[in-house]
Amino acid sequence: MTNEELILERLGRIETQLAPLVQTARGVNELKEDLMPLSHQFVKMMITELQDVESSFQMEDLLELFKRMLRSVKDITFALNQLQLVIDFITTLEPLLKSSVPKLIHYLDDLEQKGVLRVIQAMLDVRAKVADAYSPEDIDQIGDVFVALLGLAKKLSDPHAMAFLEKAAGIPSQLDLVNCKDVGPFGLISVSATKDVKQGLGVLMELTRALGKLKMPIEADAPEIQAAAAES
Repeated sequence: MTNEELILERLGRIETQLAPLVQTARGVNELKEDLMPLSHQFVKMMITELQDVESSFQMEDLLELFKRMLRSVKDITFALNQLQLVIDFITTLEPLLKSSVPKLIHYLDDLEQKGVLRVIQAMLDVRAKVADAYSPEDIDQIGDVFVALLGLAKKLSDPHAMAFLEKAAGIPSQLDLVNCKDVGPFGLISVSATKDVKQGLGVLMELTRALGKLKMPIEADAPEIQAAAAES
């Protein structure tokens, strides 16, 4: 093989190896030609948009922001870690919220249907009216009286007291005041012979004995009451 043939063979190999590079270069040129109009349009748009912030933007401010970001890398990293924890917490809590929120809404709707929320609102309105009508000192005195009334209610919770009150509450329904007759001394004597009147007089005597026990505390409190009246 002559030198000329060797040279031609090598040139053919080089041409074969350069063919892909040439094809790639043609593709890059074509892409450049396609992007050139878009890049010009993008630059014009950026210039137009940046004109609005031209008076407020300075390169020194951008540099200062960049330096502060570099100084606060640890803080930014910490904030991102905390944000990730919050995201994880919300992700974990989301299934619970999906099941509990509808139940809560249903429960509140049930309270609204039963009027419980309206009752609570009415109670808040009553508290506001009480606050407008009475001073804190008055409320304090009312609280003392309320505590005393609770003590009376506790005493009335005794089974004997409850039975007595229930029987006493049923007496007015058994009376016939419209058709009752006048009774004189002789009529009283004759009526006293009946069983019901005898039992009633017995109950009256028992109550009279019990009422007599109220006298001692009143007499004991009399000096204190008189002293308070004298001071006023």
